[in-house]
Amino acid sequence: MKHLALLLTLSLFSTTLLGQNKLGYHLEKNSVFTIKQDAQQIITQELDGASHVLTNKISGILEFTVENMVDNNYELSMVFKDLNLKISSSIQGELMNIQAKEIKEGDMQSKIFHSLLNTPVKMILAKTGDILEVTGGDSLVTRMTKASGLEDDFSKNMMKKSLEKEFGSDALSKSYEQMTFIYPTVETNIGDSWENKYEGKLSTTNTWTLKNLTKDTTTITGTADVVMNITEPATTMNLTGTQSTLITANPNNGVLIKMTVEGDTKGVSTMVQMSDQEIPTTIKSTITYELIQ
Repeated sequence: MKHLALLLTLSLFSTTLLGQNKLGYHLEKNSVFTIKQDAQQIITQELDGASHVLTNKISGILEFTVENMVDNNYELSMVFKDLNLKISSSIQGELMNIQAKEIKEGDMQSKIFHSLLNTPVKMILAKTGDILEVTGGDSLVTRMTKASGLEDDFSKNMMKKSLEKEFGSDALSKSYEQMTFIYPTVETNIGDSWENKYEGKLSTTNTWTLKNLTKDTTTITGTADVVMNITEPATTMNLTGTQSTLITANPNNGVLIKMTVEGDTKGVSTMVQMSDQEIPTTIKSTITYELIQ
């Protein structure tokens, strides 16, 4: 009986150990991960019974290289290998159609976004996916501003300020945390949940749940409350809503295999040209990140 009791105790102890999982990034130096991003954002504004629909589509390819281990965190190099942007209006038609790999003669925007490609940005990534630091974004913005061909200082400074909001170090950190910051700080069982937050133009309070874990895939779902506050010289947006996320990742290194993020927010926007009249606004978005290498 004593032997049986001991065996049962060891069996239960082993089961408990196997059930606990230390989720996170476990990366090897010099490993390279290539991620394809596709995003669609549909903005609908309603005014006196009429609608204006703005559709933004972005696709890109990001390459991450693990360069070093720094204080138990990872130093990564990230480069844009491709970037395409298309903006269309239900009223005005196509407003922008940029393919960064192609430079169109006389097209300032194509020159700006072409200069973005293959220019490395450094980031420090915690094992949870929290992006602790980004460097090189400001140099990237300077490079893009120079590629615009603008000569007078005032115009160049205006261009630089605008680009910093999307491609400066701080902006890149907040933008790509959505893709990386998904893991807990403690060991986790299937069915357990944990929380974290992102701050920025899009601020979210996230609840993540480990749904399944096999030798091939980690499956995580996420729900979030979203607050969107965007202030530009000509327009502002103040919206709230929800976001849902489905993730499959490699259980050995933590790198995502596929992530789908769906968001739904509503609130009001204002435009200076309309004397800051509040316009009911909704945004529906879908973003996918997928490992392609």
